[in-house]
Amino acid sequence: MAEIDPDAALMLRVKQGDAAAFEELVEKYKQPLVNVLYRTLRDATEAEDLAQNVFVQVYKFADRYRVEAKFSTWLFTIARNLGLNEIRRRSRHPAESLDAVTDPAEESSMPRQFEDRRNVSAPDRLMNDELASKVEEALAALPENQRTAILLFKEKDMSYEEISEILGCSLSATKSLIHRGRETLKDKLKPYLKTGVWNES
Repeated sequence: MAEIDPDAALMLRVKQGDAAAFEELVEKYKQPLVNVLYRTLRDATEAEDLAQNVFVQVYKFADRYRVEAKFSTWLFTIARNLGLNEIRRRSRHPAESLDAVTDPAEESSMPRQFEDRRNVSAPDRLMNDELASKVEEALAALPENQRTAILLFKEKDMSYEEISEILGCSLSATKSLIHRGRETLKDKLKPYLKTGVWNES
């Protein structure tokens, strides 16, 4: 019998009321969730709130949890659904989110994605900032499925199989989404990258 996913084992402990196991899962996955949600919603505060909501849902429905896939697959499926709900809400009420999406003041609470600026010279920092901005713009312009597939692939090094489960599409469709997304990003970012190869981690 295959060994159980360690995170799934923790979730089974949560199901039995083990608060320490829940804290361990929160500690491990909070930042990856915030990273993916931020780059979906472009709002750091909303990403933090939604990540917390994901864990609320995890705890709330712990008694229904079944070990049918890796815990991370289940977790990011919940996160994607909540993210899509938020995007739909925004499309119905765009004025509510307009300032938050573009407010540079939010940058201070944005999860750090790039080099530690304390060790970067001023000209290099300017170039890094511009590249970071262009990467974010290019990602934001991708169709939702492509963007989510690429973020999951980069953020958690998930397999194509896991990503296909989260997206609810076939393995071949998932590979195609990631390939097309990468090609689009490479084309858009070629002027900013010497090699023309996208690798923002």
